Amino acid sequence: MIRKDFIKVAALSGAWVASSPFANAITEPGNNVTELTASQLQTFLTSMIKLNHDTVDRIIIGNPETKVSKIGTCWMSTWEACKKAVASGVNVLITHEPTFYTHRDLGEVPGFLEKKPEYTRTQYLAQIERKKKWISDNGLVIIRNHDTLDALPVKGIPFAFGQFLGFKDSDIIAARTYYNVYKFNKQTASSFAKTLAEKLKEIGQPGVAFYGDLTREVSSVGIGTGWICDPMDYADLKPDVFVAIDDVIRTHIQTVYAEDTGHPLIVINHGVSEEMGMRSLNQIIKGKYPDIEVLHFSQGCTYNWITA
Repeated sequence: MIRKDFIKVAALSGAWVASSPFANAITEPGNNVTELTASQLQTFLTSMIKLNHDTVDRIIIGNPETKVSKIGTCWMSTWEACKKAVASGVNVLITHEPTFYTHRDLGEVPGFLEKKPEYTRTQYLAQIERKKKWISDNGLVIIRNHDTLDALPVKGIPFAFGQFLGFKDSDIIAARTYYNVYKFNKQTASSFAKTLAEKLKEIGQPGVAFYGDLTREVSSVGIGTGWICDPMDYADLKPDVFVAIDDVIRTHIQTVYAEDTGHPLIVINHGVSEEMGMRSLNQIIKGKYPDIEVLHFSQGCTYNWITA
């Protein structure tokens, strides 16, 4: 079986936000704008929290003075996502993750490729140039919103994901920036994992990876943010179950520890963990600029599920 609904304009996003306990907070009236530039939009996006001077949140490619006609949001600006955006009339696309294969995008490419084989460097650099040219030829501006959304209270990545899973803010029993621990009724780790997997089917992940003791009784789960969602980094918050993403887990480190200790660890796809945060950002933008059309391109699980 192949399961993937890779990118579509998500009417789903509005439905989820409407049911969220903090829906009003992210759709409160904003400014009516007749002429908004990409630069002004970027200024708003980075005004929501205080950022470090070396933040990756910036205009990645495109003319900052471009007048915004239609805005799009997506978790990752793959070429397919960019094509969907342009075909939908979007001229400013806001992405959470990189466009050009490295965390710091074009500024990091030379150093990132320096130690790779010459063939690899040639292939990656050629693809980067092709993608840059296509984006420029189509007048698309791409804005990165990563650091802001990761750390944003109430509306950011871990909060939005927790809300999607059915938790309320009042269920949080431990937290710090990037991490929340939610309480739930005591059950076996196996039961909780099955419930989680059932929910994640809605965004393209029909199963989860589980390590540890399936029979252990649990009543709290730790949810983190993106690439820093490593159970080793938030173990001090003491959740009964860790949820981590596939980008950070090493099968000879965290998973073996989970197996040896029995402490349940559930691994999910990076895109799945952050999809709801991007839908949340989409609604924030709609609330700020109600006279501009804002589309969301859902991605969810970033790989095909193939089963026998």
